[in-house]
Amino acid sequence: MTMSKMPPRTAVQAAPLTVSLPDDVTAPARARHEVRSTLLAAGLCEAQLDDVLLATSELVTNAFEHGERPRRLELAYADGRLTLRVHDAGPLLPELRAPSPAEARSRGLVLVQALSEDWGFERCPGGKFVWAVFRITGG
Repeated sequence: MTMSKMPPRTAVQAAPLTVSLPDDVTAPARARHEVRSTLLAAGLCEAQLDDVLLATSELVTNAFEHGERPRRLELAYADGRLTLRVHDAGPLLPELRAPSPAEARSRGLVLVQALSEDWGFERCPGGKFVWAVFRITGG
């Protein structure tokens, strides 16, 4: 389900992560590295990281290609749910489209939708956040 507002915030059980992203093609790799390091340090097992890391790549890549470059990534964990948010300054809102079988690209949001419990976007001063929420079980 895609919503235009973030789900209600709950008490954070772990320190949130905010990362400024570089304004170049290394942004997805930097984002994956930061998310992976943070989640492993918090005790998540490797098996739970794959979906989150793939969605991280897709959201940052989409911001880089369709927004006005990703500015920052935010990660927060509370009540068994991990929320990943990517900010960019672009005015265009994400649109989930069925990819053409002939296209090698245009599957980013389809993947994010399949991997996450929920995803959506939120307008904010200076652009928007595109977010995804994942259910995380104990490490």
